[in-house]
Amino acid sequence: MFGVPLGELAALAAAIVVGGIVTGLLAGLFGVGGGAVIVPVLYEIFRVLDVPEEIRMQLCVGTSLAIIVPTSLRSFLAHRARGSLPVGIIRTWAPAVIAGIVAGAIIAAFAPGWVFKLAFVVVTSMVAMRMLFGNDNWRLGERLPGIGLMSVYGFIIGFYSAVMGVGGGSVSTLVLMLYGTPIHAAVGISAGIGVLISMLGTVGFMIAGWPQQALMPPLSIGYVSLIGVVLMAPIAAWIAPLGARLAHALPKRRLEIAFGLFLLAVAVRFLISLT
Repeated sequence: MFGVPLGELAALAAAIVVGGIVTGLLAGLFGVGGGAVIVPVLYEIFRVLDVPEEIRMQLCVGTSLAIIVPTSLRSFLAHRARGSLPVGIIRTWAPAVIAGIVAGAIIAAFAPGWVFKLAFVVVTSMVAMRMLFGNDNWRLGERLPGIGLMSVYGFIIGFYSAVMGVGGGSVSTLVLMLYGTPIHAAVGISAGIGVLISMLGTVGFMIAGWPQQALMPPLSIGYVSLIGVVLMAPIAAWIAPLGARLAHALPKRRLEIAFGLFLLAVAVRFLISLT
């Protein structure tokens, strides 16, 4: 670990800074936690520091969720400050989201990584197509469904987020918009869901990684690296309100196109990693 060239460590430190800035912008702009940026950056950091392969990806996911906590919180508060958000939707979703987080954290420890990468590609591609080529007529309903179907959606969002180390903003935003929720409100609600997911997911990965504590790098609690959190989280959280201001300054259609292009780029990145 201490034999790593200083130039390579400096490059990785710069990557953390850039990753933190991009993460904060994405969180505020689209209501997403930025895990798609955080996880690959952390993976390279832990590779250079010789973190064992058998725990490396779990450590990336757990640390990503911890980094997303302050970022999602600041993003949610920034959106709420700019208008009234129907926060009751978050309360409705909470029990099912929690169940999904627990299931995802358990299954992620056993299933091969390619399964979750493929699922990520499928989900983000669908959301991207909706944003890029859809219109307001693409609806499943004019208002949100009842508690039963909302619980199904909530479980899926929680499960997907726990497995991938993301805040769940892309899926929750899609669901809300398909039921007639304006994109600015959908982004704000998604940021609130991201707070719940990231907090509970962080605790879950701390507990799940405790039996492997001897393999963890210094200053880690289970599958959460406190060093990674300290370096990236403050930058991302500081930038998040700027992203929120940009979101409210952009026209609805331009915001949808930007969101779609971002998700499509993420899907392509994961698809390439499968080859």
